[in-house]
Order: sequence, then structure tokens, then C-alpha cells
Amino acid sequence: MSKQTQVKPSLRFGQVVIGPPGSGKTTYCQGMQEFLTHLGRKVVVVNMDPANEGIPYSCAVDVSELVTLDDVMEGLKLGPNGGLLYCMEYVEANLDWLEEKLKQYSDCYFLFDCPGQVELYTHQSSVKNIFSQLAKWNFRLTAVHLVDSHYCADPAKFISVLCTSLSTMLHVELPHVNVLSKMDLMEQYGKLAFNLDFYTEVMDLTYLLDHLAADPFFKKFRHLNEKLAEVVQDYSLVSFVPLNVQDKESMIQVLRAVDKANGYCFGDLEERNLQAMMSAAVGADFQFNSTLGVQERYVETSGKTVEEEMMEL
Repeated sequence: MSKQTQVKPSLRFGQVVIGPPGSGKTTYCQGMQEFLTHLGRKVVVVNMDPANEGIPYSCAVDVSELVTLDDVMEGLKLGPNGGLLYCMEYVEANLDWLEEKLKQYSDCYFLFDCPGQVELYTHQSSVKNIFSQLAKWNFRLTAVHLVDSHYCADPAKFISVLCTSLSTMLHVELPHVNVLSKMDLMEQYGKLAFNLDFYTEVMDLTYLLDHLAADPFFKKFRHLNEKLAEVVQDYSLVSFVPLNVQDKESMIQVLRAVDKANGYCFGDLEERNLQAMMSAAVGADFQFNSTLGVQERYVETSGKTVEEEMMEL
């Protein structure tokens, strides 16, 4: 009597690219696709955003073939936010369509370009359920969460970014890499109060609260801000990798973090560097030197002595 065995699909690695609107998700997917192609990986980009028009990269699977935001808004008389929520619920209800599309690409590396609505990753469950189903199809994914780097110049916005990033990490339930995008535009809205590693490593936020207290508007919310900062620090989960898509070294740092998070660096899909693999295995991947290099490249120095900066504080 023969047993019918179900062949388990081979491991497929990839990234789900998420983040607020305008954070550079589509640009990141285009840049990462070109970068990985030069490294010799076969890359498939999946557009999961039903509102994404004029896609600049070559897209293998496009969810707009199944549902578009414009059709939903017109047919159901919904606004853009409600329409996008409905679109993702519709995709969740038609996962067999997505499965058939993805089956055509068995030995590829995947980039999922996701919608930019924050509620999808902090409250609503459709996108989370889609990611869970991808895991059941033997996808090993890392969530790459992009946020604009210029938020670091505003202490209040940076604390908001930390809370959003933490909430997303806890809700999505995937290996997670937070990325500060557009590093070349970092100081266009103001100067940083501290060195870049203070923001990338999310150091003692009480120093940031002192800057907030200097603003009359935020002074009355000091106790609330202290509690928000305590929540972020008690979880001690959030940190950032700086990124400029046009900078090769920056892309390498992000890719190393992603490959370590989803386990790609431990596989046999391409030739490995033993030293890099062992350092990833023991967690000895220090980012200080790379962060210092990014700061020298993109953050303008004040030219003041330490004593002058202390007097200003």
C-alpha cells in the first residue's frame, strides 16, 4: 500500500518592505533589486500595494491584477484609508491567487513591496495573516521597516517613530530590521542634538526628554513622554540601520542585517565567507564603525569644542 506524501516546497527567502507613506519603500525595492542582481541572486519583486501606480522596477507579481484601490473607492464609496484596508482584506480572502502566482518562482529571492498605511502593521490583522500564510508556504522573511531619517532632528517625532516601530515589531511577528532611510537628506529639517549612534542604537532617552522639556508646548506633557520613553526602553527591541540607497556600503550593511535575521547567511544558496557567517552566529556584528562612517558622510559637524556644546545644553 503506497503512502501519498506531500512534497514540501523548498525554502524561499525574502524581505517584506513596510513603513509609512513616503518613506522610500518603492525606491528601496528598486535599489535592492539591482544590488542583489549584481550579487548574482535571482530576484523577484512582488507589488503588494494596490495603490502603487507607475512602478519603476520590473514587477513579477502585481496585486493590482487582483484588486486596485481606485476600483474599491469608486465601487464601495470608501476613502483612501478604508479602501486600502478593504483591499488587503480582499487579498487575504484570495490567497490562492497569490499562491499560484508565487509558485512560478521556486528558486528566487523575494522582495514584497507593501502598502504604506501604518494601521495595517500596528492594529489591523490582514497583512499579518498574509505574512503568516507566506511562512506556511515555506517563506523565510524579514520585515524591513523604513522610516525617514530626518525625524531624528525632531525629538517629539523621533519618540513617535520609536513607538510606531515597537508596535509594528510586536504586531507583525517577523524577524525585524528597522531602517533610517534617506540618510543624504537627514538634516534638511534641522540639526541633530546628539551623535548618530544615539539614534541608531536608541540610547538613554532621558537626554532627549530634556530637549523636549525646553519646548513650551511639550513641557506640560513631560510625564507622558517619560512613560512613552520607558516603554521603548523596557522592551529594548528598537534599533536602526542607516541607509542611503545610492551608497553601496550602506546597502551592504542593511543586507547583512536582513540576511542574519531571516537565516539566509546560514544557507548554501551562494558561496559563503566563513568569518562573516561565524560572526553572525555569535552576534559579533558591531555597527559602531559603520555608523561613524555614515555620520562623517552625511551629518554636518558643528566645529564647536566639547565645552561650548556643554554650555549650550
